[in-house]
Amino acid sequence: MARSRSQSAPRLTRDATRLITLAQSLNRSGSRVEDVYWENQLGEAIPKLLKAGQDAPLEAALDHLAQGDVGAYEVLIEQAETLSESMKIDKNGVRYDILLIVAPVVAWTRYAIPTGPVPASAQQALLAQLHGHVLSSQARSALMPHLVSVDQMPRTFSETWQWLQRLGSQALGAETTKPALNTEAETANMLADTRYIVAAVAVPEFAPVFRWQEQIGEADASRDACLAQWAAQAQPTLAGLLPGCGFEALLPDAYYVSNREADRRVRPLSLRAAISWLEGAVSLDASQLRAVIAGCGESRVDEYRVSFTARNSNDVYYGCVWPLYGREEDLPADEGQPDVVDEIAALLKEYGVSDVRRIPGVLPPEYCEDCGAPYFPNPLGELVHAELPEDAEAAPAKFH
Repeated sequence: MARSRSQSAPRLTRDATRLITLAQSLNRSGSRVEDVYWENQLGEAIPKLLKAGQDAPLEAALDHLAQGDVGAYEVLIEQAETLSESMKIDKNGVRYDILLIVAPVVAWTRYAIPTGPVPASAQQALLAQLHGHVLSSQARSALMPHLVSVDQMPRTFSETWQWLQRLGSQALGAETTKPALNTEAETANMLADTRYIVAAVAVPEFAPVFRWQEQIGEADASRDACLAQWAAQAQPTLAGLLPGCGFEALLPDAYYVSNREADRRVRPLSLRAAISWLEGAVSLDASQLRAVIAGCGESRVDEYRVSFTARNSNDVYYGCVWPLYGREEDLPADEGQPDVVDEIAALLKEYGVSDVRRIPGVLPPEYCEDCGAPYFPNPLGELVHAELPEDAEAAPAKFH
């Protein structure tokens, strides 16, 4: 999960200070026995904040640790993710482990990628395939009745916890309010993006959640085998939910790890979809396009912006953002830039764009004040608004 860092150090509350102390103590622990003690302390402190919707102390603690104690920062964010995507619920004298999972579908198209309610018949089919090929025999589940875009996903740990609690209760037969989708921002109209099938899984405490846990060592129950079976069997249902789209189904897994994997997988597909769409929109073959790559960030490269122009023009027709995640983001620019830029350039050439220009240094991550769209680099190294020629095909439209 990419996080922005505060520029100033606000006064820390008692809750934030306690979280910092606990995270530092766990990071310095010298034994598994001591680990368990500190994990239990965090396991009491963090859920109280999440249940109350109080993310501020947790965010303040993370910002503080990110500036001076990376080890403790990693410990605290791991605990925050674990405790917002999993919990225990008691029902009828039985304790259950609950896990929030997502099944990402990376899609690409010349049209708009759909999002919206999932029909009851499709919900039943998807649940049948999850239980048949991914989940353990003891698993119970509840599916969110919506194909979700990243813009509709939770923005905070407490919002994620709320999805977990509501869907987890439904998995155990409770009648609860449906999780609320984030509606602050409209779903971006992108040529390649991820859609998510969201579910909560309940199993008796300490029981296997996934098939690969239950049938250890069996070839047809490995992660790769489960993915192959899920992708093949869910394909007809997913095709009905994503008309006019090519797509790749990823392995259903725990909420945060699946999100990160989807983020990585969509990056090269964004480039391929952009080139394919531009070939039709501006009537230029890939070989007639030029790509420009620039690193953007405040003090280091946080993302690369890739723009497309005609080979004989400096006008930017379209652009893609290549965000950096995890260790990619932590590498200094002089170490990380060649590897990532070489990877992007190699993909562009594989997709037919042989003219690739690289802009040195780090550019500011500028956005349009009117529409919020990111600016993209032209061949001169200037960040500009991407605009199609007047006679070009319009932006991606809904498939009919």
